[in-house]
Amino acid sequence: MRRSFRLPALKLNFRDQKTMVRAGLGVLTLANLAAAFFVYKTPGGTLEELESEIISARRQVVEKQRSIDRLKKLVAHTEQARQAGDSFLATYFLPRKHAYSLLEIDLTTAAKAAGISSRERSFNYEPIEGSDTLGLLTINAGFEGSYADLIEFVNEIDRSKRLLILEQLQAQPQQGGNTLQISVKMNAFFRFEGPQDLELAPSPDEKPQTKPAEVALR
Repeated sequence: MRRSFRLPALKLNFRDQKTMVRAGLGVLTLANLAAAFFVYKTPGGTLEELESEIISARRQVVEKQRSIDRLKKLVAHTEQARQAGDSFLATYFLPRKHAYSLLEIDLTTAAKAAGISSRERSFNYEPIEGSDTLGLLTINAGFEGSYADLIEFVNEIDRSKRLLILEQLQAQPQQGGNTLQISVKMNAFFRFEGPQDLELAPSPDEKPQTKPAEVALR
């Protein structure tokens, strides 16, 4: 015996149909809104915004590279200045350990070149305020010679490879001749090359200087 399979008829009233239509329209509206959002406001920004961000990032990279280049130039200039300073100190400042002997050699050489006779000398050492590596050396020296010899001696001191500053010069003519008794005060500079616990002391056979009366040189 055959059986008949029939689906029961769905009974939808008019109100249910309107509800389904409204629901479908709502879904389509939401889908359109979502599509419009992704078109006009894509994740991560629009193409124009992304291009603008890339350009801005490139500009920042260029600026940072320029800053790095400026810093490199500054470091190079600083290193050059340091090397120039070290070279100046090594050339014109006396090494602390040999300051006394080198000055003795320089003064003796200058006196012989000028034809002037050396007399007593004294040295006074003191640090330079604000520096832990530099010091000041004051030299009081006596000489005898003519006015021409004195001028030549001053020129020899001026041509010295050391940094010697002539602070004071006094001369007194001796009776019965053209010989001058000369007293000069000079300043030199020395640099520390190691521990500062070893103090430089004047030679034990040095005698205090007797300052002659000051006369004007013509």
